[in-house]
Amino acid sequence: MASFTEYEDHDALGLAGLVKSGEVSATEVLDAAIERVEARNPTVNAVVQKLYDHGRDRIAEGLPEGPLKGVPFLLKDLGSALAGTKTTRGSRFFADLPAMTTDSLHVTRLKKAGMVIFGKTNTCEIGLSLTCEPQLYGPSRNPWDPTRTPSGSSGGASAAVGARMLPIAHASDGFGSIRGPAAACGLVGLRPTRARNTQWPYAGEGMMGYSIEHAVSLSVRDNAALLDATHGPGPGDPYVAPLPARPFLEEVGADPGELRIAFTEKAPNGAPVEADYIRVLRETASLCAELGHIVEEADPVVEGEAIVPTFRTISAVNALNAIQSHPDGKLPASGDLETVVANTVKLAESIDAATLMKATQTAHRIGRQMAGFFEDWDVLLTPALGTLPPKLGWLDMMMEDLDEYWRRVFHFSPFTVWFNTTGQPAMMIPLGVNAEGFPIAVQAVAKYGDEASLFRLAGQLEAAKPWFHRKPRLVTGA
Repeated sequence: MASFTEYEDHDALGLAGLVKSGEVSATEVLDAAIERVEARNPTVNAVVQKLYDHGRDRIAEGLPEGPLKGVPFLLKDLGSALAGTKTTRGSRFFADLPAMTTDSLHVTRLKKAGMVIFGKTNTCEIGLSLTCEPQLYGPSRNPWDPTRTPSGSSGGASAAVGARMLPIAHASDGFGSIRGPAAACGLVGLRPTRARNTQWPYAGEGMMGYSIEHAVSLSVRDNAALLDATHGPGPGDPYVAPLPARPFLEEVGADPGELRIAFTEKAPNGAPVEADYIRVLRETASLCAELGHIVEEADPVVEGEAIVPTFRTISAVNALNAIQSHPDGKLPASGDLETVVANTVKLAESIDAATLMKATQTAHRIGRQMAGFFEDWDVLLTPALGTLPPKLGWLDMMMEDLDEYWRRVFHFSPFTVWFNTTGQPAMMIPLGVNAEGFPIAVQAVAKYGDEASLFRLAGQLEAAKPWFHRKPRLVTGA
């Protein structure tokens, strides 16, 4: 029987294998996860709703014979709906909402895979940041350095997985909110192709196509296995992603062949990039060449100067819609919203329909420009981030100056929102560290609908330069 210590030796598929073989029970696996939440959450503040009885009840009812049977799982407190629990969206304005009455289809598929949901993770207010410091629950902290942000908005998810409470957790990404946290905490984070995972029945698309749900994980194969379990349209979805040729898990470990790989150091908004992120990018490009791929430096020719203002227009209008979606018809009173959200809503009230339509058409045009680049390349590598995750308080959602707030956000993460704009799959791969041992990732991007190439390349890189053994001092006690 697996001991308490052995829990952290396994990724999600490893734990599922132990449960399937009978070496350990799903209850024992859940208890190991709960014990780590209780021990480490006071430091990182990742889990904001403890649903331990929900998880135990699911096990007692009998878990489906899915590929991830018995794997403990945390949902982000934004997005996917779990019947019997409330979704606060990290906001005081939504904190009094009643419990959801039905599961979203995404959650239904997670349950069918055999996963055991036992809590919800922290997020910034309505997901409108690349940090995780809501007034409602307080800040999540990076397990590698608790003075720094774990990024956001899926900061609770990344802090939990980075602290080895569990090997994989739900996350969502509207301008980097899977990939920023994954890079900040040394994890694999895939933003799948637009529409790969359905948001049925509550939405046809997230943030006009910018946002999609998936996960952060310790291993590449777990990320693939989860996507196999959740992908596919829901009834009446407005559009769907191209079907994969075979299960994504079969791509991990498959020969990627000779890929045409471009890399760029240049941020679309001209933001500077810290030396460690450039170094790890170049090291990864060299490793790809050693592995037999064609690798060249090449910059996508797109309207880079339009990316941030286009995002800001679309995200502002979506924030206004979110705030107007209170089921009681309630509107926020003074102090109900954090300053950045309140000022974003005010900005949105001044945006007319023609301006919004122009922004959507600009986003689509940039997508076509990027698609042209990928006619010549299979994969694009970029730095993961522009800087190390900043100290808590720097991305302050109580800041009055909205322009300065977004300048700071896109100084920290200048590369991620490119691919929310275009809808392409993009993955953070935690291949490097800095001199202090802090994780440094690269971002790998493929053409629309081609997660397969990312899983094949990431699996090859993981085998060549593994990271699973790296753990923060919070875990090792060193």
